[in-house]
Amino acid sequence: MSKIAATFSALKAHKKTALVTFITAGDPAPELTVPLMHAMVAGGADILELGVPFSDPMAEGPVIQRACERALAHGVGIHDVFGYVAEFRKTNQTTPVVLMGYANPIERIGAATFIAKSKAVGADGAIVVDYPPEECEEFAAAMRAAELDLIFLLAPTSTEQRIAQVAKVGGGFSYYVSLKGVTGAGNIDTVEVAERLTAIRKHVQLPIGVGFGIRDGATARAVAEVADAVVIGSRIIQEIETAGKDGAVAAVQTFVSGIRAALDA
Repeated sequence: MSKIAATFSALKAHKKTALVTFITAGDPAPELTVPLMHAMVAGGADILELGVPFSDPMAEGPVIQRACERALAHGVGIHDVFGYVAEFRKTNQTTPVVLMGYANPIERIGAATFIAKSKAVGADGAIVVDYPPEECEEFAAAMRAAELDLIFLLAPTSTEQRIAQVAKVGGGFSYYVSLKGVTGAGNIDTVEVAERLTAIRKHVQLPIGVGFGIRDGATARAVAEVADAVVIGSRIIQEIETAGKDGAVAAVQTFVSGIRAALDA
């Protein structure tokens, strides 16, 4: 059983919803990435998504775009991200870490290198936004062979065929994008989300996390009524932007603690 699967199993046994939190590696400064990871765990995050900075993050709204720009301005790339995970693992061996990003950095270093390095530093899986499931069965198989989970996105527009393909090759959990838009945009219709998750579960046996547009405890709690995990990214980046480098770590821990409290209420 993968670390991600074990986490969901343990949470289910305690009737708790997983809290998955995202930051972009290197934002707002490279030296704050690992402290921010620890702060999210201290605040109650169950799974961490660590964004690999990329110049053209097509699924991201302005908030995460700015985070990528700041990280890239610091020269942070995929090899630095591996280093952050290795540093985090020195004191935390239990919290799953998922690398989230785009195909270009992986293609540049090679899929085999990406998998080997991810495994070596202690990452547990990856979300590659622009790897469609029907075109990366070989990569998914190589990830599984290395005991790494490849997590796929599903959207309100996903066809039944696409959902079935994700069920075939995906691991860890499935990430349902609640909006027809980019990260941080719009408001979630929880009734529509519930209907879509019911349809998805006819094919997908993995836990389902819901993200894009979750901004506060009330929304998180509503989504938790129908999902196995709540995923929050843009709102955390906004906390970092507001607090600045000196206050980012404390602000993020406080915010995540509030979401955790709402989920557990």
